[in-house]
Amino acid sequence: MPTRIRALIGLMALSLSLTACTHLLETRAAANVPSPSSSGQAIPITPSTPPISSDDPASDPSIQILVNKQKSLDADYAPEDLVRVDVPTVLKSEEVNQLRKEAADALKALFAGAETAGFKLYARSGYRSYKTQTALFAGYVKNHGEKEANRFSARAGQSEHQTGLAMDITSDSVSLQLSEDFGDTEEGQWVREHAPEYGFIVRYPKGKEDITGYMYEPWHLRYLGTKLAADVARSGLTYDEYAAKAADGGNPS
Repeated sequence: MPTRIRALIGLMALSLSLTACTHLLETRAAANVPSPSSSGQAIPITPSTPPISSDDPASDPSIQILVNKQKSLDADYAPEDLVRVDVPTVLKSEEVNQLRKEAADALKALFAGAETAGFKLYARSGYRSYKTQTALFAGYVKNHGEKEANRFSARAGQSEHQTGLAMDITSDSVSLQLSEDFGDTEEGQWVREHAPEYGFIVRYPKGKEDITGYMYEPWHLRYLGTKLAADVARSGLTYDEYAAKAADGGNPS
């Protein structure tokens, strides 16, 4: 199948999936749907993983936790310091309008910085529990098949949203949806350039699907703290690559 056709199919699938996401998050009707079987065994990790690097003594080491398709959180993990974000939001679900306190404060500062630059941002989906993620992924598999679902959604335990450190953001220019077009908007470009100043990175950058395991998501911000976020951004690496090099004793920056 030609690359362009595959891309169009992927975008269509994403659009449909995001509609399903809104419905599931607001109603939680499918919260007891069992999770699809995994093709591989995830490695449980705890949020107390030692920091990769830190020059900021005020930053909790768990802020730097790496969660991906190889490293997952336990089913019963939930952050103890979740707070409601103090920024404009899109969805009614109180669960997704939460982040860990440090990340929530940083998000408020980022949104204020964007507003000063002339851009209005909205928070769409932050913390999601293991149970909620189970329902979401199961719904995506039902509607789009497991292979496609794996491109834009995480299995329960493998989602950064469960850490309380990730927020999907959006703007009026993309009708408050989660769209790749956000990356081409002025506000999306501002976010990509300035997010590290507030401790965030765009976690799933363009052209890195083979590394991150997920399609380009200019809307998905991950909080790492200002020092580490700046280091990752400066390195040009994904967080997966940066963490792997740091673990091997290299200098990823």
